[in-house]
Amino acid sequence: MYDYKTQKPNLFKEENQELFLKIRDKVKAMLKFAGAVRMGEILHNNTGSSWDMMACVDRMVEIQELRELRQERECAGQERVFVALTLEP
Repeated sequence: MYDYKTQKPNLFKEENQELFLKIRDKVKAMLKFAGAVRMGEILHNNTGSSWDMMACVDRMVEIQELRELRQERECAGQERVFVALTLEP
């Protein structure tokens, strides 16, 4: 089962720095286009560990580049929804 605290150390490995930047760029482009994005769409058409990719998104939340919209009920990880903290031009 995915756990950010377990996956977080992987983000700081050399081989995952490129993954983080790739995910970050994709998320920013998707937010600019749609205003909100689901985890499933972020993971779609990317190669690598799904858990590491999810950790990239959770890291963006942690460093306050994204905000997760809270669901009334618990949902599957790929159904989580994110928005930008601020609107960019």
